[in-house]
Amino acid sequence: MGDMTLKERLLNALEGKKVDKVPVCSVTQTGIVELMDEVGASWPEAHSDPEKMAKLAIANYELSGLEAVRLPYCLTVLAEAMGCEVNMGTKNRQPSVTAHPYPKDLEGMEMPENLLDKGRIPAVLAAIKIIRERVGPDVPIIGGLEGPVTLASDLASVKTFMKWSIKKPELLGQVLDFATDATITYANSMVVAGADVISIADPVASPDLMSPDSFKKELQSSLQRFSSKVDSVTVLHICGNVSHILDYMADCGFEGLSVEEKVGSIKNAKEVLGNRARLVGNISSPFILLPGPIEKIKEESKKALAEGIDVLAPGCGIAPMTPLSHIKAMVEARNEYYA
Repeated sequence: MGDMTLKERLLNALEGKKVDKVPVCSVTQTGIVELMDEVGASWPEAHSDPEKMAKLAIANYELSGLEAVRLPYCLTVLAEAMGCEVNMGTKNRQPSVTAHPYPKDLEGMEMPENLLDKGRIPAVLAAIKIIRERVGPDVPIIGGLEGPVTLASDLASVKTFMKWSIKKPELLGQVLDFATDATITYANSMVVAGADVISIADPVASPDLMSPDSFKKELQSSLQRFSSKVDSVTVLHICGNVSHILDYMADCGFEGLSVEEKVGSIKNAKEVLGNRARLVGNISSPFILLPGPIEKIKEESKKALAEGIDVLAPGCGIAPMTPLSHIKAMVEARNEYYA
């Protein structure tokens, strides 16, 4: 057990197998300004330039001690490739979708020819290959993307998506199927490029926006299809207090479920999951990791470990202004816990 590689440790932890110690990584966004300055790979250029994308991703692994390399840094790569307009953000603000191709109906909706050649997708795939070459075979690479629910809402707009969930369920089903097909294609291309874990973030599936009943009846099947068709270990992240849908999430077929601090008791959450999935999280990105102090980060990390977290990680995407020392503190806390 003592000779376990980082990749073996993370994959074992997500698959519910024995590990020598709980891995510590981020399954969500990892780009921070301090690292951008340190290695000369800043946003927004690092969203499009494979070399800079890879350099920034590797930096968090090498300089903070996080035990995986995770990329890219936003939830707009696939949306942009499928026709959404995207604002590329700034050095400390992530890209965001600003216009939608199907805001009123689905007329003309069709999969782009050569989807994997569109937009920034080739840059992400090239960056994964660069990372694999540089970190070797024993460091896990986590490929991230927007989940099918969020992609569907980007294609139609959140407002239209939610309206269809109430008034036009047939259109909702069509756009979800379309988005799910695209996410599966893109995710599997990441696996072919060298990703070991695929992590989707699906914030629009949150109970903050869609009711638990809607999740069960309208959204769950898309997530189940995604997890069953992607050729790797998968992680599902949904923002907010997902306590009311955690049982449904556990039936979606993902090896890992990434949750925020709003879920509350890790022990209770793990009881809900049983053997269906492993719990990833849940150190608060905005309220613990960003402001600190380091003592508080270590305290929360050790508490999560004591309560049985399977993978110690930020509860959501790391805020770009988070100090590197605060990310290191999570790793240090895990090491101290096992000392």
